[in-house]
Amino acid sequence: MLTIVEKVICLQNVDVFSELPTEQLSYLAAIAEEVDFSEGEEIYRCDEVSDALYVVLDGKVRIHRDGEELAVEEPDDTFGTWALFDETPRVATATAAVNTRLLRIDRDDFLDILTDHVGIMENVMKTLVGRLRGLLERVGTEIGQRPAS
Repeated sequence: MLTIVEKVICLQNVDVFSELPTEQLSYLAAIAEEVDFSEGEEIYRCDEVSDALYVVLDGKVRIHRDGEELAVEEPDDTFGTWALFDETPRVATATAAVNTRLLRIDRDDFLDILTDHVGIMENVMKTLVGRLRGLLERVGTEIGQRPAS
């Protein structure tokens, strides 16, 4: 079992949490649960309601749809991130490629934390807005336009 400090270190690598100070990460670490999956076991299935973010601690996770492998997530990789913000059904299936240990943050627990710690949401939103601006700038550059501010 990971300590809170070890979980904080793992969560520092999660892109949407990159702007959070250690104290705020510790609140998230407290709700992060370690879960184990055996080789071949489904973590979630395509079209299921999104309900959690995952960080790979040990092992490998295949992300696939309709027989096509979309990605392989390895230690320190994160998947299912948008589930914290949106209940839209999953667009792919996640399966443990080998025996795998994950850190899981449930969306309901995440939302509960936000009610008591608004600063977490402020910092997460800064990160998301920065990513969106970066995407808009890349898209604008690709089509020869500069996006409006």
